[in-house]
Amino acid sequence: MSRPDRDLAALAALFNGDREDRFDVVEVFTGEVVARVPRAGPAHVTAAFGRARAAQREWASRPVKERLAVFERFHAALLDHHEEIADVIQVETGKARRMAFEEMCDLPILTSHYLRRAARLLAPRRRPGAIPGVTSAVELRKPLGVVGVISPWNFPFAIAFCDAVPALMAGNAVVVKPDPHTPLSAALGLRLLREAGLPHDLVQLVCDDGPVTGPAVVDAADFVMFTGSLATGRTVAARAAERMVPSCLELGGKNPMIVLPDADLDAVVASAVLGVFGNAGQLCLHMERLLVHAEVHDDFRARFLDRVRRLRLGADYGLETEMGALADAAHLARVSAHVDEAVAAGATLLTGGRARPDLGPTFYEPTVLADVTPAMRVHHEETFGPVACLYRVSGVEEAVRLANDTEYGLNASVWTADPAAAMRIAERLETGHVNINDSAALGYATKSAPSGGAKASGLGVRNGDEGLLKFTYPTTVATLKKQVLGAPPDAPYADFVSRTVTSLRWMRRLRLR
Repeated sequence: MSRPDRDLAALAALFNGDREDRFDVVEVFTGEVVARVPRAGPAHVTAAFGRARAAQREWASRPVKERLAVFERFHAALLDHHEEIADVIQVETGKARRMAFEEMCDLPILTSHYLRRAARLLAPRRRPGAIPGVTSAVELRKPLGVVGVISPWNFPFAIAFCDAVPALMAGNAVVVKPDPHTPLSAALGLRLLREAGLPHDLVQLVCDDGPVTGPAVVDAADFVMFTGSLATGRTVAARAAERMVPSCLELGGKNPMIVLPDADLDAVVASAVLGVFGNAGQLCLHMERLLVHAEVHDDFRARFLDRVRRLRLGADYGLETEMGALADAAHLARVSAHVDEAVAAGATLLTGGRARPDLGPTFYEPTVLADVTPAMRVHHEETFGPVACLYRVSGVEEAVRLANDTEYGLNASVWTADPAAAMRIAERLETGHVNINDSAALGYATKSAPSGGAKASGLGVRNGDEGLLKFTYPTTVATLKKQVLGAPPDAPYADFVSRTVTSLRWMRRLRLR
């Protein structure tokens, strides 16, 4: 199936930047240039923040109900335009159609959740006063200003807006800097927001290579939301901290899947194929290490390899293909190097392990390795490709130890028929998500709960109440109804001490403090 006919040039025109100096966006399946996007230097970023900041003041003054009405229309538009969204995602990422559709689904699910929760979260909230009866308090939630979102290439539509949506609902403006390989998905999201009634200047797009526009975004934002590599995340966090600006980071993972003897292997294999090879493994949440109990290891391996070898790869826009391409030639080289180095050092290649230029410039076969050792990069570094390492473990203790033996702590999967055993393992895993009897995405898809990482996998969270409230700051308004604070000027201070201690004891007994 050939590339769908979409007006990609119109999407490119939504970017701030130099109209005479542009960079190419290519169709990953073919390498053909499909659009040229204006480059944004620091001056363009500054101007974009200025426009966003001016629009934010009026937006923040609107009632929450009025702001949310825009997102009711946006939610409907996402579903109405799901084919176009999938088309654009596929063009610039090379992912399979199925995964492009599933990426699109993330945003209406998230938008629907916050449409239910935002009004309550942002409403003034009464708090107990310092002294019962004579004081009262109200907590207000105020927008931070302009949020800078630096989004990655692997899920360019969903991640560009999964933080922008709650930030906007909370009354902020947003400047989005997408990856230069995948800017058009973000532009399509902006177009749909404007068509839904979002003020024109409230969301701005800027793009160029990361070292050019990224620092300028961090230096101008009132809050920085970054998704990407650990190395860049450390730089972003330090730069934001220098300005005393809060940041939230979702970084990498070296995610383990633990399979116990009582697990349903048919279900494990079906889910593991998606959890490992979905999006060609280019997913922070995907499983890279399969820790399988010795009692079922050989059975699992045979079933898993059989299914992996039957995966349908292809450079097309149809729904039958199960796995698409890697993002670009540089990433293909990185994935190939991880596998080639491991095999040269003694790892066993069970299946895959080679590029597929017959399918397209950046295809790589789904790959499974065994006999991987800690000396190999594929054991401890995030590969971020269609590669899984299979380990035989003797029991729960070894599985938990290996699962935690990484600097990362983003995601994990546990397979067992015993819910209590699964919960005991989950309590011991050093990770932001644990998916029981699901391979990868269940925790993240639970929009009512926070989604984040432990250890080097990030700071802060998405989703849940915190995923919206992080874009606000609290103001406590405390009211004194009668002047009772402080010692009376005409009485001994010792009397004040005695009365205060008695009052504190009384308040504790009444559980008012």
